[in-house]
Parts: sequence; structure tokens; C-alpha cells
Amino acid sequence: MPAENARGARTLYDKLWDEHVVTVEPDGTAVLYVDRHLINEVTSAQAFQGLEDAGRPLWRRSSVLAVADHNVPTHGRERGIEDPIARIQVEALDHHCRRHVLPHLGMADRRQGIVHVVAPELGLTLPGMTVVCGDSHTSTHGALAALAFGIGTSDVEHVLATQTVLMRKSANTRVTVGGPWPAGCYAKDLALAIIRKIGASGASGHALEFSGSGIQALSLEARMTLCNMAIEAGARSGLVAVDDATLDYLAARPLSPTGSLWEQAAAYWRTLHSDAGARFDREVTLDLATLRPHVTWGNSPDMALTLDERVPDPDGEALPPSARAAVVRALEYMGLTGGQPIRGLALDKVFIGSCTNSRIEDLRTAADVVARSGRRVHRRIRQALVVPGSGLVKAQAETEGLDRIFLEAGFEWRDPGCSMCLAMNADRLAPGERCASTSNRNFEGRQGAGGRSHLLSPALAASSALCGAIDDAFL
Repeated sequence: MPAENARGARTLYDKLWDEHVVTVEPDGTAVLYVDRHLINEVTSAQAFQGLEDAGRPLWRRSSVLAVADHNVPTHGRERGIEDPIARIQVEALDHHCRRHVLPHLGMADRRQGIVHVVAPELGLTLPGMTVVCGDSHTSTHGALAALAFGIGTSDVEHVLATQTVLMRKSANTRVTVGGPWPAGCYAKDLALAIIRKIGASGASGHALEFSGSGIQALSLEARMTLCNMAIEAGARSGLVAVDDATLDYLAARPLSPTGSLWEQAAAYWRTLHSDAGARFDREVTLDLATLRPHVTWGNSPDMALTLDERVPDPDGEALPPSARAAVVRALEYMGLTGGQPIRGLALDKVFIGSCTNSRIEDLRTAADVVARSGRRVHRRIRQALVVPGSGLVKAQAETEGLDRIFLEAGFEWRDPGCSMCLAMNADRLAPGERCASTSNRNFEGRQGAGGRSHLLSPALAASSALCGAIDDAFL
């Protein structure tokens, strides 16, 4: 059960929840109003079919933004989608959006991209909103103090029909991060360090609020990376309170409110923080003085190491039977030996992209590493992909000349989409291939059947591409 707060003192999560609860059933199930509904091609077709079979109309079309991202090709898009299942899903989204007159960014739209990149950059995600999508990494939008979470296909249909979702209130965990940021460390490193500390299910049933001077020092895009990864700690949502950086980011968005509406909105948004005296069910602290660049070694995001550490040795460490079995399985799948160094592990491919790390700041960081090194992608690397998170990100990067930096160094520069984050499009790993990836999941087969994924920051991914192995030599 959520913690009891001092009189009148509420957490940020409490405030967002209270503003959107329609009713609560005796068993604790609540009907929660939804402000923004994001849909993609993967979880929407069945939902639309269910509505049509039942003869139900959509409740509020203006709340919806539809973007195809999982299945879209990032190369040779003019030839269409070759995979028949992927093509059917994308065409079905287009069909249903035209039929129901829904806002839809198709593949030819210059704003198309990954939905969790597109919605914030357009100003469609605003503080105080509830945001849902049939995708677990909807938690990304919590960086803007929005209560954002993924939903299933049946929930997508329910939201389209009623503008509400059924759920139980989460418990509250506060993660306080303090100290100055070490050189070479980024939000992705912090996310992996937190997940390593509390475990991949450590925040199950909780909403994570990230706070402290270390979080306040982050840009909004870096906060999105952190909230995106909250789901990998088992949380339903990630949250960051509104501050000046939030308002500065929103002021530049094309669909943000303007004039007097901006003043009214900003006044409300500034209340979106946890009150003094608000109690959390759990407190977690992390000192940035201890943070180092991180990379995963196994098949779960909590299987992470710094580059000076060695892969766990199940025979040399005292581990509970269940933990030992997980380590043994991960070592076998990843083709690693217990006790071997993680630094210098040879790679086949590098992927810079995904809803975690494909924004303009991510691309700038990676390009800076490449430019300062004066090196090209190592001959050992079979493919090094850079995939912008949206058409607007791609255009901005090309205006700044980032594409030329990548191309001249031997990287491939692609069109926006989820790409190699998951094996639902043409960008994927072959069995046994090892990839340094800026995405969010390293599960077995996530990037392709038999593929081996190592999660890391864009900076470390770029350095590793130049080294041909996991290495921070150019950070």
C-alpha cells in the first residue's frame, strides 16, 4: 500500500493520480482519465477491429497521435516494406486512421519517427497529463512530469472507446541522485547503475521519481532517457518534477500553448513536484561520485558492469541457486566466460538509436566522440548504424553536419524508426552476432534470434565502434 503522507503533503505521483481518477472501486481498481493516447502499428489493429465489431465510436479523436515506428524500414523506404507482416501492420494503421479521421504521421511525413521521440518534441506531451501507449517505454514521457505508462491491446481499445483506463495505484519510490556529473558519464550510465542497484524487478508495482541535484543538472532529453529505462527496473512509470529546464524545453515546442494560455499552464506546471513532507514507500540514493560508464554483459538490464570490472564467475562467487542459474544461462547465451574482462570484448555491430537514445543530444554526443578521435569505424565492425529518432531530429542533425561526421567515419546514416532496437524490421542481428546498442533491452533474441546485445551510452557506443570492441578509449 502507498505510504501515508503528512497532512496535505503529496508526492508528484499522488498529484497526477488524484487529478485523473474518475472513480475507485471497493477492490482498489480505479478508472483513470487519459489525456494523450499515442498509438503505433503493433498494438492498434486488434483494438480498432474490436471497436468496429462492437459498433463503438471513438471517444476523443483529438487525444490521439498515430505513428508507425516498429516495423518501418530505415533504408530504401521508397521501395516500401518488404516483410509482408510488417507491411500489413503499417497499412492497417494508415487505414484505420483515415477511416476514423485520426492525426497520423505516415512514413512520408517529415515529422515521422519513434512515437516517444515525436510526441515530446512536438509539444504533444505536456506536464500534468496522463499519457498512454501500447508500448512499455511510454514511461519516457514522465520526464515532463506526465503520468505515462504502457498499456496492452485490450486497454488500447478501452481508451479509444472511453478515454479511460482501469488500473491500481502504484506505490512511490524516490531515487535521489546527488553530486557533480563525472566526465564520460551520461543518463544511460545512471539508468544502468540504478537498475543494477535495485534489480530488474526492484521497482515492480512502483512509480519512480528521480530527484536531486544530479537530476536537475540533466537536460530534458537526458531525463527522457532515464524515465525510458525506469520500466527496466520493473516500474510502471518514471517521473521528474517540473523546473526551469522543463519550461525552457516546452517553450520551444511547436504545439505548446502560447500567450495567456502559456502563462496559465506554466503556473500550474510549477506545482508539479513532490511536496515537502511527502512520504515515499521507498528511498534510493546514488552518489554521482561513484558513477562510471556502464555496459550490460548478460541478458537482463540489471546485469551491468563498469568497464574496469569482470564478468561474474558463477564458480568463483557465492551465489544463491537461482542467481547462479541465471548467470550460467546468461554466460552461455552471450558466449562469455566467467571472470573475463568486459573491456576489449570484440563486437560485430554497433547501433546508435531507439526511443532511449536517438534524440539530437544523443547524436551530438556520439558525433563529438567520432570527430575528436579522427578515427574510422574499426574494420572488425560489420555494420555501425546511426538512426535518428524522428524526421525532425534527422533534419537538425544534417543541418549541424552530424550526418557527414558519421558517414565519413564509416557509419551508416538512416531514416527514423525503431530500427535494431527490436527484431521487427530489416535491421537485426544474425545468430551469434555481438552488438553494442544504445537501446533499452538486452533480452535473448531482442535484436534478432541468437543476437547478443550489450546496452551502453551513445558516447561509449561510438568509442566502441572506433575500437572494434567495448572500450572507452575515445571518451
